[in-house]
Amino acid sequence: MTTNLNETFAAVQAASRELALLNDDTINQILNAVADAAIAKAPFILAENEKDLARMDQNDPKYDRLKLTEERLKGITADTRNVATLPSPLGKILKETVRPNGMKLTKISVPFGVIGIIYEARPNVSFDVFSLCLKSGNACVLKGGSDADCSNRAIISVIHEVLRSFNINPHIVELLPADREATAALLNAVGYVDLIIPRGSSNLINFVRNNAKIPVIETGAGICHTYFDEFGEAKKGADIIHNAKTRRVSVCNALDCVIVHEKRLSDLPKLCEKLKDSHVIIYADPQAYQALEG
Repeated sequence: MTTNLNETFAAVQAASRELALLNDDTINQILNAVADAAIAKAPFILAENEKDLARMDQNDPKYDRLKLTEERLKGITADTRNVATLPSPLGKILKETVRPNGMKLTKISVPFGVIGIIYEARPNVSFDVFSLCLKSGNACVLKGGSDADCSNRAIISVIHEVLRSFNINPHIVELLPADREATAALLNAVGYVDLIIPRGSSNLINFVRNNAKIPVIETGAGICHTYFDEFGEAKKGADIIHNAKTRRVSVCNALDCVIVHEKRLSDLPKLCEKLKDSHVIIYADPQAYQALEG
């Protein structure tokens, strides 16, 4: 198992060096072609996504994160096209200094090389990570959760097809098997993978931080707050709070905590009024509880 994955890691590392030869125009063309292909292959991607959904309980909070629809695919492809419009982050001179002996030192932005991403039941991440890594000149090794394996494999196969049409080495993005052995192999791929980014729950992030032998960049796993200040408009505040909490409860940036300025405590019932129709349970401190009573 590990031997096979070392072969995969080595292939991705070799592809990352070829990636350094691509100019920004070609990268942007590839990103737009991937967006086109995702829409063209939507029936295939959605059918594979249905296989994943069939294995998950619809009451599981992860079900909504896992679910792809035509509308969501359109949003994902819009994000991919948006990445193509961004300025290239590569080759920028960040700092220049001349030492007393006349030696000139220049700090220039360059790719990491190979980035490993570990994520859970979110097939949209496969598109997001590929587009951001390609734009920044990095090859990527993806380790998705088993819940989304059919969806992820479908997405990567569509991306590989586009890369081949551009005569680009498809190993610039690889999806590992969905088992735990693959996670362990990725965390220990010293000499092949330059950086690991875990994307998901605090448990996942802590596990990666504690077990990786490769540098790790942690993503946020904090509690999302909305602060209603002393001069806030109550109707607008109520709309924002309701939207942030109920529009899509499964996403990681759904509202967790409302903080209200003490001078506006009397407005708390108005701010929370819409939540009662959406079956939201409110956990309140003593002052807020008193303001909400009844």
